[in-house]
Parts: sequence; structure tokens; C-alpha cells
Amino acid sequence: MLLAVFSDIHGNRQAFEACLKAARAKGAERFVLLGDFVGYGADPEWVVDTAMELAAQGAVVVRGNHDEAVNTTTETMNAEAQIAIEWTRGRLDVAQRRFLAELPMTVDEKERLYVHSEASQPTRWHYVRATADAAKSLISTPAHVTFCGHVHRPALYSMSVTAKMTSFVPKTDVPVQLLRGRQWLAVLGSVGQPRDGDPSAAFVLFDTESCEITYCRAPYDIASAANKIRENGLPPWLADRLSLGR
Repeated sequence: MLLAVFSDIHGNRQAFEACLKAARAKGAERFVLLGDFVGYGADPEWVVDTAMELAAQGAVVVRGNHDEAVNTTTETMNAEAQIAIEWTRGRLDVAQRRFLAELPMTVDEKERLYVHSEASQPTRWHYVRATADAAKSLISTPAHVTFCGHVHRPALYSMSVTAKMTSFVPKTDVPVQLLRGRQWLAVLGSVGQPRDGDPSAAFVLFDTESCEITYCRAPYDIASAANKIRENGLPPWLADRLSLGR
């Protein structure tokens, strides 16, 4: 089965639509959504509704820290992110907020683990920024492949049976076979707010039979997404950064 894995959509309808269209064109048969449906962007209602529809059709969906923040005041964020979350709270209805609140932190599926941040302490929202972070996550699960987001920058880590770590930044549209005998941690880029210098939306395709992973990008209407952020009175930097990919 060909899986399309998305993370960090962040209320960006234009980016989410572009990724869904691109993934379906490439033959995706099932979707996995790794959280952070809200925050930053100006279309949280549409994004959450779409996630709910995909979940009803069999998609795997987990909770991100921005999703958590919608329903609790204990999550602390930087000032701009906090403004966006408070604005989002006023936009979502009861059913949408309940959907986010009831999402699991992790999902195990055969030899795969899906989580927003990392596997060792999913509720602490740690970032995987280096091999030491990846190793901590990998040793906490027997899964052959762990998929996570949260960082907004693509990366691929692996650990051998002797705990030797490797890491690299995968190239767009170049398949990588995730060999047996190693554990893998696939850190996705962001659909709605990439931070790796490439402003196009990011997602991953994973072939469950061949164990090949392909990091993909989807260009989208950045100007429309940015303008809607400005029109709704959200912090200007949340709009400006979309065209910069940072």
C-alpha cells in the first residue's frame, strides 16, 4: 500500500489542498496525518473538517502540540503562535475541538509508529534536531519505521543493531529504501509552514511493501494563504515567512 504522510498543516488550506492533490496523483491509497492541524494559518476550520473526513475514510490521525493548545491553557508558545491559537479557539466549533482533543498521541500500525514529536515522551513535545534526539526516540520503540513531524524540516535517521546512528537530509523525489536490520526515523517537512528554505509544501510517500520512502514537495498559492493571514489580523510574520520557507 502506498501511504501519504502529512504533518504540520497549520491551518494552511492552500498547502493542504496541493499536497492532497499531488499525493493522489502519485497513487496514494491511504493517508496518515501527524498533527498540528491548526496554528499560524487562517483556515483552521477547513483543515480540521478535512482531517475529520479523512479519518472517517480510514486515515491515521494523531495529535500535535498546537492541537493540544486549542483545548488547554497549559501549553505555552511564543507570542505569535499564542496569538494564532487564541484566534483559532474562537473559530472552531464544539465538534472540531472535540475531534482534536480526542486524537491519540501515537498510533502503532504493524511495524510503523506514528507520532507528532518523537517516541520517547510524546506528551513533552521534544524536537528531533540531531542524532542524539533521534536515538532517544528510536530506542524507545521496536518499530521498524517511526514517522514524526514537529520540526518543519525533513530529515532521515537510522540506527543499526549496534546502535550506530546515521542521518541525512533526503532529496526531493528520490526514493530511499529503509533496509531491514536498521530502525528508521523519518522526520517530515511541514505541509503548511516549511522551515528548510523551500517554501513549497512538504509530504512523504511510503510504500509498505518495498519499504521505500520518498520525500515530496508540492508548490501552492502562497500569496493567497499569506493574504488570508493578514486579512484576519494575525501577526504579519506568519504570512511573510511562508514565501521564505522559514
